[in-house]
Amino acid sequence: MTDSDTLPDEQDDELFEHHRIIADPKQGLIRIDKFLFARLPNVTRTKIQAGINEGFVRVNDKEVKPNYRIHPNDIITVSLPEPPRDTEVVPENIALSIVFEDEHLMVINKPAGMVVHPAYQNWTGTLVNALAYHFKNLPQMPGNDGRPGLVHRIDKETSGLLVVAKDEKTLTGLAKQFFDHTIERRYYAIVWGVPNPPEGTIDQFVGRGLKDRRITTVFPNREMGRAAITHYRLLQDLRYVSLVECKLETGRTHQIRAHMKFLGHTLFNDATYGGDQILKGTTFSKYKQFVENCFKLLPRQALHAKTLGFVHPITKKFLQFDSELPEDIKDVIEKWENYVKYN
Repeated sequence: MTDSDTLPDEQDDELFEHHRIIADPKQGLIRIDKFLFARLPNVTRTKIQAGINEGFVRVNDKEVKPNYRIHPNDIITVSLPEPPRDTEVVPENIALSIVFEDEHLMVINKPAGMVVHPAYQNWTGTLVNALAYHFKNLPQMPGNDGRPGLVHRIDKETSGLLVVAKDEKTLTGLAKQFFDHTIERRYYAIVWGVPNPPEGTIDQFVGRGLKDRRITTVFPNREMGRAAITHYRLLQDLRYVSLVECKLETGRTHQIRAHMKFLGHTLFNDATYGGDQILKGTTFSKYKQFVENCFKLLPRQALHAKTLGFVHPITKKFLQFDSELPEDIKDVIEKWENYVKYN
């Protein structure tokens, strides 16, 4: 099971059953998290609780809460976004854009289109496959098989900065900072429309969609979602779209994408959340053709993990890294600047 605090932004598909347990006819009334903790190897109780909250665990084909008590003959299933498989990672000679590196950790600028870790339909060509080639014995956390050195991730089509640990102490130290929400993470995004007010905080619970589990949805309370906070700031008003900075306080799956859609400013060309449609602007065919040309220039959601800051777990120094916007995002911003100027 994954912990969304330490491994945010997972790519989600349909769920695949990994475990099916039938409670004994004489089973006593015991909490489900305690019940599973005793039966699932290498999984912490915290991660079991997180998995239950995310909807990975069902009892008699119904979602439950961590305090649910197991009854005799209950059928408990644990399902995950990727099917069961051998967790061995095949090393692959894939070039990495390394921003910083020392003996304990490295910061990588991930290109759009690269999956962070092997999963369903993406067993090769991932960042983890590249790491396995470049380094030996990268650490793994309990329950984190197949993702050596990783404490967080960003979506396949999101570009930007990631930190990778080279040893267990560094990995644990970074994971704690993510869990405590002390990591500095700033993303740049092109969104539909112009936020008003131009600066603010989105404090809304999020969770997997009830109809489509690949989509993260805003929910009214903690009963259905998990706490999520995004601070946003308008950087550039381009009339029908705008460039915004999003600072993450929490790190839930698709948090920025779901929060900005909730705010009414879906990410530009984010097909999963409807941003690949013209959501703002005129009905003129000239404008429609212009937008479609921008979609071709930027064939993904317009999201980039621009800044990453954290305390080095070993040296205790605060490190901050900034990355250039990728060419596809810069090109689209330039096209919108020209459009606004001459139309």
